[in-house]
Amino acid sequence: MTDDFHPDLPGHAPLRHVASAALDAGTAQTPGMRRLAAISSSSVGSQELWMGQTHVGAGQHSGDHHHGEAETAIYVVSGHPEFVFLDDETGDEVRLRPQPGDYVFVPPYTPHREENNDPDAEAVVVIARSTQEAIVVNLPSLRGD
Repeated sequence: MTDDFHPDLPGHAPLRHVASAALDAGTAQTPGMRRLAAISSSSVGSQELWMGQTHVGAGQHSGDHHHGEAETAIYVVSGHPEFVFLDDETGDEVRLRPQPGDYVFVPPYTPHREENNDPDAEAVVVIARSTQEAIVVNLPSLRGD
């Protein structure tokens, strides 16, 4: 086993705490949902990672969008969000219906939208992206037309 940790060397950065009250709505947005940035260059000086929350209100859905070159990992905190994308072979809509505690992976450049068909409860998810920038490309449809 190799010990690569060297606490006696100068230059290691301190851990940073971001309180839930400090989440920033000043990040890229898509109609029908609300994104809040937690971990970003401006909040903690991250260089390769973006992390935050997305909220979709009861009975609401987001616009169609993708996240460019970023891989996106989603953790469902609460509610019953649905993630909608197109099947490459058939062109049919596919719906993922994760439950709280489940995870969803969104590959780069994959058009999708979030829906919350529950008329009574907001859906909340935590998002982590492989790029520091919160890339959001809003689209007129899942087909991009």
